[in-house]
Amino acid sequence: MSLTKKRKVAETKVDKNKHYSLKDAATLVKEINCTKFDSSVDLHIRLGVDPKKADQQVRGTVTLPHGTGKTKRVLVLCTPDKETEAKNAGADHVGLDEFITKIEGGWVDIDVIIATPSVMPKIGKLGKVLGPRNLMPNPKTGTVTNDVAGAVNEVKGGKIAFKVDKAGIVHASIGRVSFAPEKIAENSTELINAILKLKPSSAKGTYLKAVSMASSMSPGIALDTKALSN
Repeated sequence: MSLTKKRKVAETKVDKNKHYSLKDAATLVKEINCTKFDSSVDLHIRLGVDPKKADQQVRGTVTLPHGTGKTKRVLVLCTPDKETEAKNAGADHVGLDEFITKIEGGWVDIDVIIATPSVMPKIGKLGKVLGPRNLMPNPKTGTVTNDVAGAVNEVKGGKIAFKVDKAGIVHASIGRVSFAPEKIAENSTELINAILKLKPSSAKGTYLKAVSMASSMSPGIALDTKALSN
């Protein structure tokens, strides 16, 4: 695949042999953006863990101080007595059986699913559809709760879930290129600190092995992991 002129220019601005400070990377990622739209800014964090081991699964949630810049589409699966609470909190979709049927048919036009504990037995059969998309409600991420209003407000306010993949990498969106560099840096710090706190006791050697920042279709910017770990 040939590179566009903008991508070629962007490539020349990133020193592949350099590990940038978070502050410098947050400024540079704006300069090398190749798209006409407000691109997502993502962090890719390689961890020194073995995801095949249950005690080294790194997953959690974090509320980014400046949000992601994206309006999350939230589905709340609950019993009728919780529907008004969910709707008033700003949920985009609220219900149960009709949405289970839609999901079974392949509908996943949502970003987050929140469910009450009482309906989880019904949702269990959706694991094959929701699991690969990281949409399955989970108590560990705060998406299985009776406080549906609080959960909806947290998601709409910038709360994101993250999980290490099979290759030992966490991928997460931490803002938009339209954000000020300071906001990109602060959101990045919040995510990285949350991941550092979750270091499994059984993980040996270097935990934060590599971190890169990139916007949509831009080259990656390698970060100085030693500075991030302090």
